Amino acid sequence: MERVKLPQKAKGARPYFFDDPAVDRAIAIITALAGEVSVLHDQIDTIRRKLEEKGIVTAAELDDFLPSKEVEAARDAWREQFLENVLRIVHQEREALEEGDQSDDAYKTVIENVTGNSS
Repeated sequence: MERVKLPQKAKGARPYFFDDPAVDRAIAIITALAGEVSVLHDQIDTIRRKLEEKGIVTAAELDDFLPSKEVEAARDAWREQFLENVLRIVHQEREALEEGDQSDDAYKTVIENVTGNSS
């Protein structure tokens, strides 16, 4: 089976489906997370089954694994990048603000849109 490389960024304007753009942002983040979790679940399930099937390691051994400091550091770095990707929409809006209008009103508007709170 040939792997398909998907584009990293969607082209065109972001569609909005709800009256409040913050809801659309939250849905986009949740959907991205759900997709990631689903893929990871399937991959982990496959690995666990293959390892047990081949007698390499048992489920109990996997469950009892304690990571070293190096492994913890690598996982922390991965997690940071993962959260950066998940929160991409928030970062994109911040960057757009920084490139455009630098006024306090524009800043407050972005914060309100992201948090759903108006001051």
